[in-house]
Amino acid sequence: MNRKPVIAIVPLGHYIYFQQFEGLYEELNKKASEFAAYLDDSVETIITDYVDDVDKAFACVRSLKAKDVDGIFMLLTTYLPSAVAAPFANYLDVPQILVGIQPRDHLDYDKCTTFMQLANDDVCAMPEIAGVYLRLGKKMPPCIVFASSQTDLIKREVLSWQRAIAAKAAFKYAQFGYLGHTYEGMYDMHTDPTAFSSTFKSHVKMLEMCELAKYADQVTDDQVQAKIAIIKNTFSIQDPSIDPLTDYVQDSDLEWSARMACALDLMIENNHLTALAYYYKGEDNNLYERIGAALIIGNTLLTSAGIPLAGEADLKTAATMLIMNRIGGGGSFAELHPFDIEGNCVLVGHDGPHNIAISEGKPILRKLKKYHGKAGSGIGVEFSLKAGPITMLSMNYLPNGKFKLIAATGISQAGKIPQTGNTNTRVVFQSPVSDFLARWCEAGPTHHLALGTGNLLKEIRCFARLMDMELEIVE
Repeated sequence: MNRKPVIAIVPLGHYIYFQQFEGLYEELNKKASEFAAYLDDSVETIITDYVDDVDKAFACVRSLKAKDVDGIFMLLTTYLPSAVAAPFANYLDVPQILVGIQPRDHLDYDKCTTFMQLANDDVCAMPEIAGVYLRLGKKMPPCIVFASSQTDLIKREVLSWQRAIAAKAAFKYAQFGYLGHTYEGMYDMHTDPTAFSSTFKSHVKMLEMCELAKYADQVTDDQVQAKIAIIKNTFSIQDPSIDPLTDYVQDSDLEWSARMACALDLMIENNHLTALAYYYKGEDNNLYERIGAALIIGNTLLTSAGIPLAGEADLKTAATMLIMNRIGGGGSFAELHPFDIEGNCVLVGHDGPHNIAISEGKPILRKLKKYHGKAGSGIGVEFSLKAGPITMLSMNYLPNGKFKLIAATGISQAGKIPQTGNTNTRVVFQSPVSDFLARWCEAGPTHHLALGTGNLLKEIRCFARLMDMELEIVE
């Protein structure tokens, strides 16, 4: 399930002025369409009718509730009494952002008229309205304040909040699949589904391997061949490397992985899943073990399409991967690998799932005779993230039942990585790598993280504020 977020732009004003100043309504009302240009097409944008009294505010609130909007930019076009904004605070439980974008850099003081001042009074009511949110016991709305000439700053600020709203909206009506159980002994993986639902408002749906096996039986040979064509077009199939665990990819390996990829597609579709956390510990090469060992290609294709899958049944990292995807970073499943003192970097990666949309070049497929630390064998995906800024996002579950986000940014640098059938990205930070790693661990993350491209700390801060979640930035 990948619903498009709905964001409303609500232009607000004061009806009294329009009886006194001809043309002022038209001057102020056009600000809404000008502001809409700052939102991109990844969301559905609604511009409401102009709201300039309490009756219109109530009507607008009822309309927005019917449209099930995910967030609102409250566009203050001039001074307005806070009573016009109060119904939105009282009746809409969605992110609301106060916007005051002044048309002029400054008034023409020698020629300034009252009309001109009213047309530039975009922040005049902002303190009053923000203060009333506080008095009403509602969440303090973020405030955007710029002059219209500051287009680059406006675009960056609006995009950050739009992405944060989209990330929050991704959890709305969402179902997170939970297949199998967490990897034995990983205490940091365990997550209370009810606490998860309390924070994210999503449902955690418990799934069984027999359902996936049923879908595997339903897949046709034509579907398998079509998936193999996608795999061959997407990946570069490599011969064994220096690692003795690697082997040649056989046609039978591709056919089995393609069948499991098709089965995963059916599981996602039939259960209306937004994301999936999975792990199965098999024995003696039984059917479920062979199914679980063949999911890397399928989960990589789904993750790359915006439906994140997290291995080792890490529900929290499925959530951070979803956040990372919706704020524009792609998002791969990762953990810390060995560090490099000479290169002042650490390898960050995992044996899957991955997001090939953020790969540096064409990702590689390697056959692995065994998965280290896991049962079974199969095909692995190997690549590094694109060179440039990256963001790491982890989430832990606190003793008080709340969740904490831990984030950091670094630089992905091109360079050699182990040819072991895993992702590995060389990441450097502003501080010495050993100092950074100590601080990262001291922040109390889970050992998995969502790895994405771009410096997205601004978006993560916005998301944490919208969700009332604790956030620690590690530098």
